[in-house]
This record gives sequence, C-alpha cells and structure tokens, in this order.
Amino acid sequence: MSADERISMWLAQLRVAGRGVLSARLLILLAGAVALVVPAVQPWDQPDLVPVVGVPLLVCVAVLPDSLAALAFIFVVVFGWLMRGPADPSWSIAVTAMALVVLHLASAFAGQLPSYARISRAALHRWWLPAATALLLAPAVALITALVRHAEVPGSLVVTTAALVLTTATIWLTADQHPNRD
Repeated sequence: MSADERISMWLAQLRVAGRGVLSARLLILLAGAVALVVPAVQPWDQPDLVPVVGVPLLVCVAVLPDSLAALAFIFVVVFGWLMRGPADPSWSIAVTAMALVVLHLASAFAGQLPSYARISRAALHRWWLPAATALLLAPAVALITALVRHAEVPGSLVVTTAALVLTTATIWLTADQHPNRD
C-alpha cells in the first residue's frame, strides 16, 4: 500500500469516527501535552531528547492507541524526569503523574475500540470511577510520600511499596472489570 493510499484510508476512517473515539484521542493528545509541558517549564534543565522523542510518540499514541507507543511515551517522560528532576515530591510531579494516568486510561479505552465505533454512556461509566480514583490518588500518594520522607520513618521503602500496592488494588477494585460482564 502506497503512502497516499494509506493517508486516504486514515482520512476516511477519521470521517466515520464516532464522537467517543475522537474525544478519547483528543484526551490522549491533551494529557500528553501536559505531561511534556509541565516538566519542560520547571527550573531544572530537562534533557533535549524528551520533546524530540516525546512529540512523535504522542502523535503515534493518538493515531495508534493500541500500540506500544503509549508505554514508550510514558517511559520517555519518566526517564526525562529521573535524569535531572528533583528528588522531592512536588505539585509538578503530581500533575505530570496525573497526566500520564489520564493518557494511559484514554489510550487503553481508545485502543480497544475500532475507529468507527459508536460508544454509549454505559460504556463510559465503566471508565469514570477508575479514572477518578486514579486521578485523586496521584496527589494523595505524593502527599503521603512527602510526609513519610520527612518523618525519617525506618522501613519507609516498605511503607512506599505498601502504598503503591494499595493504590493499585483500589484502582483494580473500583474498575470492577469482569470477563463475563456485558
């Protein structure tokens, strides 16, 4: 298939795409932009490779949400932060984490649907509670981590690991995903 045929096919798919699919892909782009911009405006020097690699990956995530591009994008943003970012928890890291959670959930939602799918409100309701829980838990975990870090608690690695396990379990249980569910 030539490049013009592929572009024509993508444009045809875009014309028949449902509102829910387009909304999920626009949410991917918005969350990815936030995840790229927030670390870039910080006073520390972010590696130049992050936006150079991150922007094409973000476009790839929006076009092909069921690919490994979303995971690669998350790794690029996190790796850029870990390279030169501050070690202390802050609101900028919480905002970046929430943007990455939104990008992850939106790409998971959009990745399971064909581009021409029509989505009902019932399908969206299954995603609202886990998304809201994940968004509320990101700043809460950052705050708890900051408190534990400054408290000089022995075994803080165990406390942090337990907090992450409880967060994951909470999101899993609020998702209430069952294989036999309609």
